[in-house]
Amino acid sequence: MKDTHLHHDHVEKHLKSSETITDIVIGMSDGLTVPFALAAGLSGAVKDVHLIVIAGIAEIAAGSIAMGLGGYLAGKTEQEHYASELKREYDEIEELPHVEREEVRVFFEGLGLSSHLQEEATEELIKDKVRWADFMMKYELGLEEPDPKRARKSAFNIGASYIIGGMIPLSPYFFVADGITGLKYSAMVTLACLFVFGFFKSKLTGTPPLKGALKVTIIGALAAGCAFAIAKLIEG
Repeated sequence: MKDTHLHHDHVEKHLKSSETITDIVIGMSDGLTVPFALAAGLSGAVKDVHLIVIAGIAEIAAGSIAMGLGGYLAGKTEQEHYASELKREYDEIEELPHVEREEVRVFFEGLGLSSHLQEEATEELIKDKVRWADFMMKYELGLEEPDPKRARKSAFNIGASYIIGGMIPLSPYFFVADGITGLKYSAMVTLACLFVFGFFKSKLTGTPPLKGALKVTIIGALAAGCAFAIAKLIEG
């Protein structure tokens, strides 16, 4: 029993860590790409580097708020969905107990228990309606109770990651006199960071790291290149 408990704790920590990593990946991927493309586009249209910096900071602020809000709403929606399904499960236990009981028995049957053990396990479980409802949520619907702080954590993780990612392509413009020079340094720094980011992201998701790194880098380069070309075209 002790070993099982320790294993369970390890799994829970792993899942929470995965949620945080997912938030950081979402924030960093957009934070590196969108401000980079914006700065590239402005570099092709204006010479005033201060204007590029101001516009870049404004975009990072707006983008981090929008991304953070999106993460918050997603977390709240998950909580509301769980609460709604849990209420429905309690209603079904009250109104259709024989149907819900049979579903529990069928689950234990699927585990390979004998008929006698199926009945014993089912009767033991349904003595407590809270435990019964939680069981149905997890094994019938595949829903785990979300962390009540998940929405706030997600908003912070995504928003902060976006700011950190966004400052990378913008930072070279603080130290140069013109937009084109800033874009050259920004491209070198940002593409290198995109490659590293894509590499580790791919390792975490189990895809080929080099392929993933090149894919993320190419997407970032194409976004910036298209923005620069469109700005030049409009200016011309």
